[in-house]
Amino acid sequence: MKASTRRRSAVGPLVLTLAAGLASAAVIAPVPVSASSCATQWGSLAKKSAPYSTKQITNVRSGRHACFDRLVVDINGSGLNKPGYVTRYVSNVKRDGSGTVVPLRGGAKLSIIVKAPAHDDSGRATYTPARQRNIVDVTGYKTFRQVAWAGTFEGQTTIGLGVRARLPMRTFVLSDPGGGHRLVVDVAHRW
Repeated sequence: MKASTRRRSAVGPLVLTLAAGLASAAVIAPVPVSASSCATQWGSLAKKSAPYSTKQITNVRSGRHACFDRLVVDINGSGLNKPGYVTRYVSNVKRDGSGTVVPLRGGAKLSIIVKAPAHDDSGRATYTPARQRNIVDVTGYKTFRQVAWAGTFEGQTTIGLGVRARLPMRTFVLSDPGGGHRLVVDVAHRW
């Protein structure tokens, strides 16, 4: 077989493989999200749940979704003792204990009060953010502008969330399969 024939026969399968790869990539390409698929019934009024928890906060993290930005507060322990919360838009988020204003970027401010401490019964911290003014990096998020620590005092912890504008939001608690709970705060990208 001549060298030129061998090259042509090797090129044919390569072209087919590339074409198949491009076709499969087109199938898994992200689908644009329409405004109607992001419609919510959440509203922007305060969200509340009453119980206090003796379990402790261990982490704060965030995520981006097609229709909303999400803040998650991890709480250790197991059992049915889900932590309560108060999430509401305020003119200023205030630091627990002192009442000083926590500066936040954005057109609106959410106060997130988790009815669980960030320390154990001996007073040892279970969560200490490295940077209190920016406990989670939300650079590039559509709605979130800043997440700030406002302290933990008398069995509750406050987090300030600066958002682009007063937008629909929801708050709920999920139970983890291995024990513990997650407080979830979602803020929609639009009305």
